[in-house]
Amino acid sequence: MTTVRLPLFPLNSVLFPGLVLPLNIFEERYRAMMRDLLKTAEDEPRRFAVVAIRDGREVAPTAPGLPDQTALPERGPSAGFGTDPIQAFHRVGCIADAATIREREDGSFEVLATGTNRVRLVSVDASGPFLTAELEELPEDAGEGAGALAEGVLRAFRAYQKRLAGARERSLTGVELPDEPSVVSYLVAAAAVLDIPAKQRLLQAPDTATRLAEELKLLRAETAVIRHLPSLPAVDLTRVPTSPN
Repeated sequence: MTTVRLPLFPLNSVLFPGLVLPLNIFEERYRAMMRDLLKTAEDEPRRFAVVAIRDGREVAPTAPGLPDQTALPERGPSAGFGTDPIQAFHRVGCIADAATIREREDGSFEVLATGTNRVRLVSVDASGPFLTAELEELPEDAGEGAGALAEGVLRAFRAYQKRLAGARERSLTGVELPDEPSVVSYLVAAAAVLDIPAKQRLLQAPDTATRLAEELKLLRAETAVIRHLPSLPAVDLTRVPTSPN
């Protein structure tokens, strides 16, 4: 198994291969990460790993908290993640390639990255200015019947989008969708209105066919719910905002 060591960026969201990730970097540990990535030659990928937070905070507290007003804010690369940070994260994540890293006058950064391939978290190092991790790169196996499953998922996804279109202004109904099974599986996983545990299960599926089969069940269930409750507030979650860090 191929291993790699990369900066680690925990988020309260799941990144999938092919998904665009905009970031607004203002916390010092992540500023330090971006400054380090900028040392990489422009013709080389500026890569970091994104993992979803299982238990912790994406942004470390910057002021004394309630109810104890005398409590000092947590600082350092593992602030908010406990003494053993790896326990705070889901073990399967995604490598991100930062196409754009722009530093503002105040030292914060605007970053635009894209998910590339899945990785499994092996260990986390908190000895530097930001977290780094040893990671195993995970292959994307097709599995049995991925092609047929992808066709069924696309049909279910279009029906799902039509239902959502009745509950929000913006829809992907008219967008041309891909037909390559793994791309379909990640697109649907990213676009569907699902909570983090459900998205994480899709990310760490053992192969494309398994992911597609799970998505088919989820889409049919969600479409049935929307059919009976056409004004679900949760549809606003499909408009993914820029991460605050």
